[in-house]
Amino acid sequence: MPLRPALLAVLVALIWGANFVVIDIGLEGMPPTLFLALRFAVVLVPAIFFVPRPAAPLRDVLLLGVFMSIGQFGLLYTALALGMPAGIASLVLQAQVVLTVVFAALALRERPSAAQSVGVGVGAVGLLVVAVGRGGQTPLFALLVTVAAAASWAIGNVIARRLGRSGTAAQHPLAGLSVTVWSALVVPLPMLALSLVIDGPDAVGFALTHLTAPQLLSTAYTAGLASLVGYGIWNTLLARYAASAVVPFTMLVPPVGLATAWLVLGEIPSPAELAGGAVLLLGVALATGVIRPPRPRRAEARELSRSA
Repeated sequence: MPLRPALLAVLVALIWGANFVVIDIGLEGMPPTLFLALRFAVVLVPAIFFVPRPAAPLRDVLLLGVFMSIGQFGLLYTALALGMPAGIASLVLQAQVVLTVVFAALALRERPSAAQSVGVGVGAVGLLVVAVGRGGQTPLFALLVTVAAAASWAIGNVIARRLGRSGTAAQHPLAGLSVTVWSALVVPLPMLALSLVIDGPDAVGFALTHLTAPQLLSTAYTAGLASLVGYGIWNTLLARYAASAVVPFTMLVPPVGLATAWLVLGEIPSPAELAGGAVLLLGVALATGVIRPPRPRRAEARELSRSA
C-alpha cells in the first residue's frame, strides 16, 4: 500500500483506539441503544442531504449498515454498559480480523492460505485465554457480547469488500463517506424503537432532556471522527485495496485503546488478559501476513533450485 493511504489507515486506528473510552464515558446515565441512535442520527443529518448516494444497490448499502453499525456498535455499546472494560474491549474486538478471514472464505470464496488458517487458530486460542483468565472486572457475558460485535464487524468487512469488487465503491472520491452516511439510514429509528421497548418511554425522555456535556462531546467524537472520518476512510481503503493490506492496521487499535483506558479510566488488565490479548494479536498478525511462519526446509530448497 502506498504511503498516503497507509498514513490514513494509521489515523483511523488512532481515532478508533480512543473511541472505546469516549463511548464508555458517554454511556454514563444513557441507555446504550438510545446512545447509538443519537450517534447515528448525527451521522445521518445533515450529511444525507449533501453526500451523494453511493453507486451501489441501496439494499447492499443498508445491509452493510445492519452489520457494520447496528450489529457491531449495538453489541459493543451493550457490552460496555454491562461492564466490559473499554481497554479490553478494544483488544477483543480485533477478533474481527480472524473472523473476516473465515467469513470471506465462506462468502467470497477467498481461500485462506496456510498462514491465515494458523492465524485463525492462534487467534481463537488467544480469545479463549482472555475468557478463562479474565479479571474480576470483566464479566463473561459482556465478553461474549463483545465477541459477537467482532463477528458483526467481520461480516460488514466482507460486505464492504464485495461492494469494492463490484467496482462501484471507487467510482467517486466521496464513495467511502457516501457508504458510511447512507448505511446509517437503518440505525436511528430502529434503535430508538428498541430503546423505548427495553428502557421505557420515561427513561428515554429523561435521557434526551438531560443530556450532559460528556454525552454531547462523546456523540460529537463518535459521530464526527469515528464514523464520518474513520469509516469514510476505512470503506474507501477496503474498496481500493485488498483486505489483507488494510485490515492489519487495526492491530494498532488495542495498544491505543489500552493506553487510553489506563490513562483516562485507570483500567489495568490482568496478566492473563494481556497474555491472551498478545496471543490474539499474534493470530491477527499471522492471518494478515504481518508475520509469516518459517517455511519448511524442503520448501526453501525447492525455491532455491527454481531460482537457480
